[in-house]
Amino acid sequence: MNISGGTLLVRALADNGVSMAYCVPGESYLDVLDALYDQRDAIRLIVCRHEAGAANMAEAYGKLTGAPGVCFVTRGPGATHASAAVHTAFQDSTPLVLFIGQVAAAHRDREAFQEVDYRQMFGGMAKWVAEIDDARRIPEYVARAFQTAVGGRPGPVVLALPEDMLGQRVSADGIAPARHWQPLPCPPDPDAMAGLARELERAQRPLLVVGGGGWTEAARRDLTRFAERFQLPVVAEFRCQDYIDNRHPAYVGDLGLSTNPALARRVRESDLIVLAGGRLSEALTGGYKLVDVPRPRQRMVHVHAVPEELGSVYAADVLVAATPQAFFAQAAQLPAPSAPAWLAWAAEARQAYEQFVRPPDSEAELDMGRIVATLNARLAPDAIVTNGAGNYTTWLHRHFQYKGFRSQLGPMNGAMGYGLPAAIAAKLVHPQRQVVCLAGDGCFMMNVQELETAARYGAHIIVIVVANGAYGTIRAHQERHYPGRCHGTTLGNPDFVQLGQSFGFHAERVAQTAGFDAALTRALGCGKPALIELVTDIEFLSAQSRLSAVRAGALADQAVAVQD
Repeated sequence: MNISGGTLLVRALADNGVSMAYCVPGESYLDVLDALYDQRDAIRLIVCRHEAGAANMAEAYGKLTGAPGVCFVTRGPGATHASAAVHTAFQDSTPLVLFIGQVAAAHRDREAFQEVDYRQMFGGMAKWVAEIDDARRIPEYVARAFQTAVGGRPGPVVLALPEDMLGQRVSADGIAPARHWQPLPCPPDPDAMAGLARELERAQRPLLVVGGGGWTEAARRDLTRFAERFQLPVVAEFRCQDYIDNRHPAYVGDLGLSTNPALARRVRESDLIVLAGGRLSEALTGGYKLVDVPRPRQRMVHVHAVPEELGSVYAADVLVAATPQAFFAQAAQLPAPSAPAWLAWAAEARQAYEQFVRPPDSEAELDMGRIVATLNARLAPDAIVTNGAGNYTTWLHRHFQYKGFRSQLGPMNGAMGYGLPAAIAAKLVHPQRQVVCLAGDGCFMMNVQELETAARYGAHIIVIVVANGAYGTIRAHQERHYPGRCHGTTLGNPDFVQLGQSFGFHAERVAQTAGFDAALTRALGCGKPALIELVTDIEFLSAQSRLSAVRAGALADQAVAVQD
């Protein structure tokens, strides 16, 4: 039987367990769309309003499930629109397979309509980029793409699909099904685990820092067992807070863009860092000031699934090549000390976290600390909370306690516009769970068109828009470096209530803290997607900063510099 390349591709997706894919349709892959029509009961196709939204949804799917998210976009502009999500998947270690329609092979290298060399375009931010020139090799390429996306450090793969290749007729006889991908366990070396045990025996002030990609529910469970047996304080890397229940006594906070100063001090004072899965990048260490490069002041055990990552930045004392699941399965079995030397150290760290998570008093009419504390108290333990990037996220990171695994969806690479499409993906994957997107007005408007996607597919999410009329993070930087000379950061907003209602959302506006609890109750019970606009004051820049104080401090520093 002769079939088209597009039909063979869709069969290969089914062979690899794909049940949901995201797209914006394009003329460059019409054969794939036609084949997906025949498989519409097996593979649910989520059609989005912009390629950035589609690719971000696929990336969020990868985070949520551990399986590669699948996205189809058209050539040229479609691919460039989707590129932000590829970067997110790369830096966040998320399995993603992006299929891009390509110009016909016969027209290549003539700057044909919308032609792009995808190997050059994505070569620096994808694990593998390839173009399928022969339809008979589709199962091979797809199998490799899926295995590459989940193997080692998970990440994105890009496959270009020439239009004429997809229309090519091939004989289905003799073409083997694409093999199903599987994550590789990568167990740790026994000598490395013995080295970990020795480091713990000599430590007085250890910290267990967890992050990176490739985590599973089993890894989370064994991490918790390991932390309990050794009574270790656990620190989460940026937007990895759901790797352990934040209510657990072992959890002591997160390292990110608004780290608790007490926790930062504790990192500097520690004598052992067990870094499991993460990389402790410059954003998490204040430009590598908390942990020196290449030789940390603290002793270090670095655990990572990719051997090439070990020693690439930090010259750790013990290097452990292992996935989080394989490492913690063995670490949880190590003999634990009866009376660890760090008990008081760990208790103080937890006490400092509990104090930090409580909202301080605020003069703001709408206090974002109290708003997030209300969300923390009202949402179900398995609720999924999503966000993009901006100063508004500092309240979420500080005051919300993530309880269930994969309850936090946020881009580690700091991409704006992520929260709304991620929330839609989360609700489609887990329709029974509450899903809330917290977004600043600047962040929200970058993918606002996906409100229609949520309504069309019955994704009953709650969107909370924090509106202060500015790109708040950049405004904060301006006040620190060029006080009183702010330019290019003021926004003009639509009426968010009318905007939400135009898409069929329940929508309302809240301007005072006291009104939020009732608005949340109405949103949770309205039986359709909901939007709540929070009217905030730019004076309250973040969970830890006031605009006037930042400006005054910068002006004082300038005055001292002039005198010197």
